Amino acid sequence: MLAGEEGVGRLDFDNPNLAFFVGNLALAVILLDGGMQTKTSTFRVALWPSLSLATLGVVFTTASVGAFAAWILDVKLIYGLLLGAIVGSTDAAAVFSLLRNSGVQLNERVGGTLEIESGANDPMAILLVVMLTGLLQSSDSLSLWAFLGQMIQQFAVGGVLGLLGGKLLLMVLRRVPLIEGLYALLIISCGLATFSGVNMIGGSGFLAVYLVGLMVGNGRIKQQDAISQVMDGLAWLAQAGMFLLLGLLVTPSSLLIHGWQAVAIAAFLIFIARPVAVILCLLPFDFRWPERFYISWVGLRGAVPIVLALYPVIAGLSNSELLFEITFTVVLISLLLQGSTVPHVARWLKIIVPSAPAPTTRFSLINDVDAHRSLELYEFLVQAEGIRIPASIVQNVPSATLSTPQLVSLVRDGRPIIVNAETVLMPLDRIWMLLHPGDVNDVAQIFSQPASSSFLLQNFFGEFVIRGDASLIDLAKVYGVPLDGIDAEDTAAALLQRQLGQHLVVGDRVRFGNIRLTIRQMDGNRVESIGLKLLNKQL
Repeated sequence: MLAGEEGVGRLDFDNPNLAFFVGNLALAVILLDGGMQTKTSTFRVALWPSLSLATLGVVFTTASVGAFAAWILDVKLIYGLLLGAIVGSTDAAAVFSLLRNSGVQLNERVGGTLEIESGANDPMAILLVVMLTGLLQSSDSLSLWAFLGQMIQQFAVGGVLGLLGGKLLLMVLRRVPLIEGLYALLIISCGLATFSGVNMIGGSGFLAVYLVGLMVGNGRIKQQDAISQVMDGLAWLAQAGMFLLLGLLVTPSSLLIHGWQAVAIAAFLIFIARPVAVILCLLPFDFRWPERFYISWVGLRGAVPIVLALYPVIAGLSNSELLFEITFTVVLISLLLQGSTVPHVARWLKIIVPSAPAPTTRFSLINDVDAHRSLELYEFLVQAEGIRIPASIVQNVPSATLSTPQLVSLVRDGRPIIVNAETVLMPLDRIWMLLHPGDVNDVAQIFSQPASSSFLLQNFFGEFVIRGDASLIDLAKVYGVPLDGIDAEDTAAALLQRQLGQHLVVGDRVRFGNIRLTIRQMDGNRVESIGLKLLNKQL
């Protein structure tokens, strides 16, 4: 905006068609990168809630914001509904970037729901905008069956071709040798080709390109880390370029003409429409109230609504400039108000979980669909003091069949160190190990800060760790909890499932008498370990 016609740059840019074209390509790149960073494991707990928000949530937001906008702007209801459809979907670029750079770790249920929703709700918003724009251009009436037919077509064609395109691209990446830097360009090219092709035959290109990224990101390819770094850079470049053009397109002084109405619409969307839509859509699912409130707060509006606002401008509709200006203001308010408070609200609602120990670097050596037959080289940063590498690892003889983790090197102050069973590790040492991907979490625990000396982990999970299949009767006897209603076969994991539902995630917790049980580690749907905290103990 500062570079535009009323800013210091004095650049006169008035080409909505070019901005629309660049915006769509940029969004495709951002969704492709977002899909690559989304883990399919989150679908276990977040798929159906996300789809509910991406469909029914968008429709409800469109209707409520549309009615309010038509009243406050004194325009026909159909123009209000068009504005509601434009701002009805959350923005994938904003959600992906802010959640992953906020410095907080959300539990899998909340983070997965927000990310999958933002990647899946664009087709519904686009369909509503296109249909309402078409109605304003003609005298035809809205047909519910035509709308449902187009919605099913968008999701079906986009979903099927996106999955097929992702599988095909994954096969190419595994079989075609290229210079390392070209793999990301190949992914971008194939992703944009899928996006364009699906759009041409009436499907949702945005959904398709997101699924292509999802398939590639969760496939086992050697160049995964290098590709991710390049893709992140390209996604940021696309986002910056898109916002630059959109900022040039707007005239700042025109935003003030209907400024107070835009602020009122933004407030209605943020504090009423989005929260009500989230509460209604998540009623059938096992979400705690703080989680519902946070999902409603992180309904970030970004570049997607601004690009959608160009549809009526390109179509030459009356009031199109008004819709664009209102949309731009709503997006600015959403990003400044909601975007700047993402980590603070998460801490306030207490829905964050401590980050799990993880390697700092990894290189894939042998790729296989089965993680136990794959082989990767990992670097771990030592955080604890006075620990030794387990003797089973130090004394293990390298072999073709890797049964236990193998030590490759210990680097201290930039120099390799000879390691034996007596070697004491120091903080900031770097350990290089050869592992199966399935063993990474267990090995990372060895070099991380022990829970007993970490106040954050101790305060969150508790002082003790028990197995998920620990007997509930034994726990009750040890900690003085009444035995009423406890069966002999009851376990700690069963108690959590009974009170919280089947889809559990790390960080879920229940109270059991004078103790609190918090899930510490999951293996798929099975609770591996649980943290136990004494509630009457002063820390």
